[in-house]
Amino acid sequence: MSERCFIALGANLGDPIVTVQAAILALRELPQTEFIAASSLYRTAPVGLKHQPDFINAVVELVTVSSAPTLLEALFAIEERFGRQRSVKNAPRTLDLDLLLYGDAISTDLHLTLPHPRLHERAFVLAPLAQIAPQLIIPGRGGVAELLLRCADQQIEKLLPRAA
Repeated sequence: MSERCFIALGANLGDPIVTVQAAILALRELPQTEFIAASSLYRTAPVGLKHQPDFINAVVELVTVSSAPTLLEALFAIEERFGRQRSVKNAPRTLDLDLLLYGDAISTDLHLTLPHPRLHERAFVLAPLAQIAPQLIIPGRGGVAELLLRCADQQIEKLLPRAA
């Protein structure tokens, strides 16, 4: 059975615009997966560790027959291809790919939490998500448009019409 999935992309090291665009192309090539849509690119201030470059963010919608853990492993492999190194939480990064939603799945597994645990609190995820799926309901949280309104104090700048 296929599942509708949403992936958040973020980067703030190197040339983050080029990196996010290239990562979107990599997501288009995932096996057993159909690429549906990509949001515009957005520039946002870092969350957590403040003294680092701004992030470039986007969200992609896919439909896949891969399991959620298999999809997550594929995302980690793409991050690794782009030079991702995991150090401290919220550290600068060449590429970050987060599995936001996998259908209506709810998981509190140690390795995979669905929906993504902070997605409902972050404009840098909600704005691009609302752009490509404005009627989307986040399981256990509510509508994406309503959740975005709650983040109105978070600064976010739309850069390009569509990422890919």
